Amino acid sequence: MRQTVGRSLELYYIDGRPDGMVAAEVFNWTGHVLMFPRTQLNAALARPEAGYAGVYLLLGDQEGDPFAYVGESEDIGARIRQHDVQKEWWTSAVLVTASANKLNKAHVRYLEARLIAHAKAIGHTPLDNLTAPVLPTLSEADIAKMEAFLENLLIVLPAVRVDMLIQRARPVAQAALAHSNITSRQLGADHTRFVLEARRHGLRASAVLVDGEFVVEAGSMSKLEWRGLKHHSYAPLYAELRRSGVLMEQGGHCVFTQNYAFRSPSAAAAAVNGRASNGQIDWRTEDGVLTYRDWEARQLAAQAGVSA
Repeated sequence: MRQTVGRSLELYYIDGRPDGMVAAEVFNWTGHVLMFPRTQLNAALARPEAGYAGVYLLLGDQEGDPFAYVGESEDIGARIRQHDVQKEWWTSAVLVTASANKLNKAHVRYLEARLIAHAKAIGHTPLDNLTAPVLPTLSEADIAKMEAFLENLLIVLPAVRVDMLIQRARPVAQAALAHSNITSRQLGADHTRFVLEARRHGLRASAVLVDGEFVVEAGSMSKLEWRGLKHHSYAPLYAELRRSGVLMEQGGHCVFTQNYAFRSPSAAAAAVNGRASNGQIDWRTEDGVLTYRDWEARQLAAQAGVSA
């Protein structure tokens, strides 16, 4: 089993504003990421790396839904200038290059193809790309280099507010999951199962807390549509789950087609209930004795006792 290793990420806010142009690098990685709003296009393209070979992402929305485009070029700035005329929908862009312009045409074509395939597999954000490019022929060594480059890139992008490539679906084996004959006691202290039931609507969902992630299990049920306030922050999350096929209609409700990791119990509860929900209270241990809040308080108390 591969051991998780921490990484040091450096963000540089070029104009001193958190919502402005930002550069990101990882220690001991040759890659460089520049994200900027479209309003700062001229300043971004005046930078040296804008003339390098690389891949880029255009980000925006169409009819209220997120939308993106992934491309490559040996002169990334020149290609972005073309898109400034041809594509009206995008509002921000990300340029991905390497120090000393070390990426060549085959490298960036490989990265483009892998990013498009990854984005489509996740399904969070529809792409403006009409075709899926074929992977170019690279040597075994170059493939290894590009895969390592991509691994770092997928860590950096969320740090610059790009989450379309985050995979929140979880394999069955990771969460020890989804078999009703496995009890919370059998899962162990680190894998307690929680249940949310809406008996009036005939809904039941289960989840486990694994490695700091609140994972709703495949087969869990949810409301057929979002019933809460349309402007609530969890409304786009519910829409994304429906759009990406994580939630599929089945009879008069929806079903989770895969295990899915949420950032909080409340986000998970909102996806199940189709409205804003207090996951600290709505989720209970499998035996029904404790709310998530009470269970968490018990864990913290036990930890404090051990530390003392």
